[in-house]
Amino acid sequence: MEFSNLISNNGNPIKGPFILKPKIFKDGRGFFFESWNQKTFNNGIKESINFTQDNHSFSNFGVIRGLHYQIEPKPQGKLVRCVSGEIFDVLVDIRKNSDTFGEWASIILNNKNKYMIWIPKGFAHGFLSLKDNTEVLYKASGNWSKEHDRSIRWNDKKININWPLKQFNIRKPFLSNKDSNAP
Repeated sequence: MEFSNLISNNGNPIKGPFILKPKIFKDGRGFFFESWNQKTFNNGIKESINFTQDNHSFSNFGVIRGLHYQIEPKPQGKLVRCVSGEIFDVLVDIRKNSDTFGEWASIILNNKNKYMIWIPKGFAHGFLSLKDNTEVLYKASGNWSKEHDRSIRWNDKKININWPLKQFNIRKPFLSNKDSNAP
């Protein structure tokens, strides 16, 4: 497994999140790769993380989920991967004392590249589904808590995420009521 940093929309390396690129072994039968190894993961991020919940979402083309996060004392880190279809995955640094506070980074996750992204606590997360029948799996380092769950509007003007809507001919993304009404 290879770990690499993400670069923000302003060209700054963001401390904390990582892109994880698995070693994929291919032959005439297909492929094999190790999708999860606790020891490799903790060594790679130089922190000990205990995942308590696995989540699985299904989205059609043009769906935006997020931007979501949980506040103290119940924050969540997430290890996200796309096992079917493709997503434009986004994280936003909401750590007030961070050099990259308010900056965002994105990556394409799909069933071909098999990349994963580690999003530690202190970040809002969301994604745009770029294909029908997209399935996203993610491990969470804390359980969901309604009282601590928060959202940021996907098109917040201060954050100014460059969602690839025009590139994929998406006139209006599909949102949940929660995401439509996020501050």
